[in-house]
Amino acid sequence: MSSPSRFKKDYYGGALMTLIGLATAGAGMQYHTGTLSHMGPGFFPVAVGVLLALVGIMIAVSARNEQPAKAQPAGHGHGHGMPDLRGCVCIVLGVLAFLLLGKYGGLIPATFAIVFISALGDRSNTVKQAAVLALAMCVVAAVVFWWALQLQLPLFAWGG
Repeated sequence: MSSPSRFKKDYYGGALMTLIGLATAGAGMQYHTGTLSHMGPGFFPVAVGVLLALVGIMIAVSARNEQPAKAQPAGHGHGHGMPDLRGCVCIVLGVLAFLLLGKYGGLIPATFAIVFISALGDRSNTVKQAAVLALAMCVVAAVVFWWALQLQLPLFAWGG
């Protein structure tokens, strides 16, 4: 259930994401994009711009299809009116842990840290669920980034 103000925020937010994505893709097209095997400097901006535009369209369409309902109290489901900052803090701490462990620990510890810490930002996740998700993402990161894309970040590095 979403409030009328949330309906407008989702709709306008999706439209803004679409515009930013299209602008990014347009700016990236001015550079050589290359191919998947030999990416040029414009490939990543174009790909991210297109994905951002698609996500923005999906958000705007889903907001348009929602029926505005009665307003929910502020505070994301807890009693007081202050926003719940746990998620923001956990995401920032996860990124900082990734930066630190990426340099001194390698891809696997860095991936585990960012996913585990960020997953704890959601109050509905347990420590066990966060650990299982982090382990699964370590496998995905190893296969995609280390093996398939041959990222020059070792799986494990002790001390940098």
